[in-house]
Order: sequence, then C-alpha cells, then structure tokens
Amino acid sequence: MSDTATAAGLDPATLADVLRVAGSPGFDRLQDQIRRTGGCTDPIHLTGTTVTRDRVTGQALYSYSTEHEPGGRLRIACGNRRASRCPSCAWTYAGDTYHLIRAGLVGDPAKGTPHTIRDHPRVFATLTAPSFGPVHNRPGTRPCRCGTRHDETAPELGTPLDPNTYDYAGAVLWNNHASELWRYFTIYLRREIAARAGLTQKAAREQSRISFGKVAEYQKRGAVHFHTVIRFDGPEGPEDSPPHWASVALLTEAIHAAAARVRVDVDPAGDHPARTLEWGTQLDVRPIKAFGEGTEITEQAVASYVAKYATKAAETTGTVDRRVGNKEALLLLDVPEHPRRLIEACLDLHADYPDRKLRDWAHMLGFRGHFSTKSRSYSTTLGALRQVRADYRAAQHRASLGLPDPDDSPEPTTLTLAHWTYAGHGHTPGESWLAANIRRDIEHNRELAREALQNERPLEGADA
Repeated sequence: MSDTATAAGLDPATLADVLRVAGSPGFDRLQDQIRRTGGCTDPIHLTGTTVTRDRVTGQALYSYSTEHEPGGRLRIACGNRRASRCPSCAWTYAGDTYHLIRAGLVGDPAKGTPHTIRDHPRVFATLTAPSFGPVHNRPGTRPCRCGTRHDETAPELGTPLDPNTYDYAGAVLWNNHASELWRYFTIYLRREIAARAGLTQKAAREQSRISFGKVAEYQKRGAVHFHTVIRFDGPEGPEDSPPHWASVALLTEAIHAAAARVRVDVDPAGDHPARTLEWGTQLDVRPIKAFGEGTEITEQAVASYVAKYATKAAETTGTVDRRVGNKEALLLLDVPEHPRRLIEACLDLHADYPDRKLRDWAHMLGFRGHFSTKSRSYSTTLGALRQVRADYRAAQHRASLGLPDPDDSPEPTTLTLAHWTYAGHGHTPGESWLAANIRRDIEHNRELAREALQNERPLEGADA
C-alpha cells in the first residue's frame, strides 16, 4: 500500500496516516466497514450494543458491541443526497429517486402502482423562472447577444450581459418563493382541468385525481426550475382508470393555462418595491411515451433525467454547498462573481424580509424548498425504499447467524434490545484515502456490470 500511496502523490501527513491505518490491528475490519458504507466520505460513528433474545426463555441468541470494532466505533453511511458532499450516498439517493419516478410511470405492484398505470395520460413538464436581465446563452445556431457563439462549456454562460442592471434581488426572491409558485400551480391546475372537462371542481375531483413527481434544478443563471411528471388517475388513485375525458391534450392545455394564472405578491420592504412573481414564459410540456415511438421522452429517459438532478443543488452554478455567514467568506471561498452577487443579495435582503430566512438559504441562492417531492399517490416513498433495503440487509445478517425470520411466525419469537450513541463523524486523512479508493473500485465494478448488461440486450432482442 505504501508504494501505491506514494505514487498517488499524497502529502507527507496523509501518507503517514495511510501507513498508520494500514498497520493497525483492526485494518481488515475497518476496510469492511468502509466498504459496507460504499466508501462514504463522511460516515456517522456510533457506539453501542444490541442483544437478540428468545422472547420466551430470555436466552441471548446473539449479541453485538462496538467495543471490539476499530476505534470502538461502528461507521454507517451519512445518507447525504448531495453529490458534492458524498458521491457514494448521492448515488444511492439517485437510484432510489429513479425507482420512485419509474414506478409511477411503468407500474410496480411492490411499490404501490399497478402496471396498468402505463395506460394513464401523463406528461413531462418543465416550469422555469422569468428573465431578470439578459444573460450569455446559446440561442440555437445564432450567436449570443454579446456577438459571440459560445461553446457549451463556456464559463460565461448564464452570467449577465450587464451585471450592474441585472435584477439580483428579484432573482433570489423568486427562488425563495418558488415552492409557493408550485403550490398555487397545483391549485390552478385542478381548476383548469375541471373547466376544460365542463365539470365543477367537486365533480372533477370525484372522477379523477392528479398525481405528480418532481425535482428542482438550477439553471446556469442560478434560477430554479422544476421538472415534473404529471399523471391522470381515477378517483381512487393509480389503481383506478381515469375518466374518458382525461387526455394528454386536455392535461397539456390545463398546465399551460394554470402556469399563466399563478401570481405570488411580495410586499414592499425597506427600499424594495412590491413585486408580483410569476412563472417564466419558457414552459415545456411533452407527452411521455411508453415505448419511444420516435421520441426521446420515454419512461426510461424521464426517470433517468429526474434521478440525475436529484443529487445536484446550487453548487452547480459555482456557489458552495454549505451556509455562508458573511460576504467576507465569499472572497475566501473564491465564489465566482455571478453566484457571489446572488448570495450577497440574499444577505442584504434578509433584514427586510426576516421571515423568508434568506440569510440561512443564501448558499442556495434563496431557494428553501425540497429538491425532490411527489404527491401522496404518485408511487412509493423514499422512506419505503430505504426500509426495503434495510430489511434485506437485516434478513441477510439473520441468515448468516442462523436466527429465525420473524416473518415465518405469526407471533414474534425474538426480542431485540439495542442502545446506540452518536460518537462523531468523518475520516482521518488516511481513512479518507482508503474510502476514496474503495469508492472508485465500487464505481468501476458498477460500470463494468452496466456495460455487460448493455452488451447482452441486443442478444435478448434478437432471441425475442
């Protein structure tokens, strides 16, 4: 390991810690713990015990204590969804989001949606923010307004043509109220559906239900927009067929009309005038096809697209992924000018709009909503998916110990008593190096498995 560490160009302190970790008595168990977390960059440390006893006799069937673990601690994954914080846990979160969205498109009885869901009208809609001033962009084959035809990786994309006239206050206040804009949109959507169906709102609710799953994404200019799957269901939810009048065309028209109606008023405060916040004019609504039919908006594409952005946040615009206390910190963190000005606008506006908590969410450019949300009946929940994974691992562990499966008996035969205490988080420099290597190995094996699966698919199609 020392040769590998030296070749990796580690600094002397990290190299010394790598050698210390490699030579420690519990190195193999430490490796196993880190591998079980997927190479998590900031694992949670726990201390404690667990005992499984026979419910009738009280006999201890199994006991565990962190006393014999490396450092007397058990490491578990942090569970952070941000790829900038923990690529390993973000990958798990993205996978869960993919299965959640996909279950609401193709159906999965185990996740609460029947396969007949594919026959329900559904669309993929993108709702954006309005303009707060002209920015550098790539308008098709034409050059930008600045006269340059920018490359797709150009750093100036999304930045204002004239920062001195850009409405930074309006931009962050819009982000800050984006969740309320969405809430009003869902209210108006149901009203517009009823109007187009020639029904009262009560009658429309008795005949149909709207379900959705959405994710927030930051545009290069730092404005939030929402990607959402919107689906027609029957009155009882996904198991129920939608009424005859529920169509993709009606849903599309209703989405456009509802978005145009939304208004959120912001009262004047300090030197800031009253504002009326609205959705942008760039509203995109496309039908989702089950099997492609010549379009890229397929079930697979939508689920993958939503999952991709579930782990990204404002740091994609050049800001930071943690709270910023003051403007001086922005200089120390070397934040680029455009996101820096947006953060400064949040800090300046906080005193005039204290209830909006703009200072707390300055690093998010004012946005304070959830990045991934869904309606109650869209499909399963992230919590349910995590529980399935936890139950599977627990069953594997019980089987390895020869313990009975509680599901095999109507009455539980065992009782588990546990006591856990938080004992810190993170890695030493040497452990971080080890975790990064384990994470790369897992990612490499995952990529090889994906390539093997893709190579097999043509053969499966030929056999069919």
